[in-house]
Amino acid sequence: MNNTSPVNSDAFLNTRNALIIAAIAAGYLLLSYVLVGFKSEQIFLVAFFGAFYFISRPTRKFIIGFSVFIVYWIVFDYMKAFPNYHYTAVHIKNLYFTEKKLFGFNFNGTVITPNEYWLTHGNTFLDILTGIFYLTWVPIPLLFAIYLFYTDRMQFFFFSLTFFWVNLIGFTIYYLYPAAPPWYVQQYGFTFYPFTPGNTAGLGKFDLFFHTGIFKSIYAKSSNVFAAMPSLHASYPLIVLYFGIKKKMGAINLLFAVIMIGIWFSAVYNSHHYLLDVLAGICCGTLGILSFHWLAKRSNPMNSFIQRWVNATA
Repeated sequence: MNNTSPVNSDAFLNTRNALIIAAIAAGYLLLSYVLVGFKSEQIFLVAFFGAFYFISRPTRKFIIGFSVFIVYWIVFDYMKAFPNYHYTAVHIKNLYFTEKKLFGFNFNGTVITPNEYWLTHGNTFLDILTGIFYLTWVPIPLLFAIYLFYTDRMQFFFFSLTFFWVNLIGFTIYYLYPAAPPWYVQQYGFTFYPFTPGNTAGLGKFDLFFHTGIFKSIYAKSSNVFAAMPSLHASYPLIVLYFGIKKKMGAINLLFAVIMIGIWFSAVYNSHHYLLDVLAGICCGTLGILSFHWLAKRSNPMNSFIQRWVNATA
């Protein structure tokens, strides 16, 4: 006869899960301390995950589904421990002159890049507008992911895993082709300085206008200055628009398209990326979308993995 009541069984499972989560959290905090040092964001992440996991069954399903974004953030953060310039020479001069050769134009008798043109021809309206566009690159994908989670669970996992896959492609290129952004050349020329901190570049004008430090705080935490190629800022809105079109979201897709083009322009306007970086980001996003869907269609293990994940959050 089984004397274990459902209540006792649930208590056992909750205790076991709590121990597992605690062990994972401790391992994460220890590894983070070794690799990148202690940061308050690490405690927040552990507390956030733990709270959502144990508060209720709906929040547990939510955080399990969104764990792919947590893994992405951890991988991105850990890149600080392995700077790409330790493994491959940084491309500074050759990238600048390739940009000038392909997209440069004659202005007042001098061939300049699009970044150099906007450096001296910007205005307050564009400073504010491009700052707003750049602030959407995290909230829009996350809000869209939340929408998919509650309306189409299978598409949510295709979206989140495609997002993660595109990032892995981009991160790989960062290590194969370390590249300095335009603002680096504007400030330091073609000399390589390995410990250069992150920089707001043109986005500093947005902070200055509103007397805030939004972009300063963001770029102070940059994982690597020499990761301009490809521009994953250009990839993310492309992924959102693609899945928005699949969901036939109508006028919302027009908004997604405007945001996408706005982010592409903002990257160049504020000297965070060359046009080449943006085009590479578009190619990276396209490659990621096509390759992940090709793999998902032909890989039974992948489909089984996605289905198990869907079932775990159903």
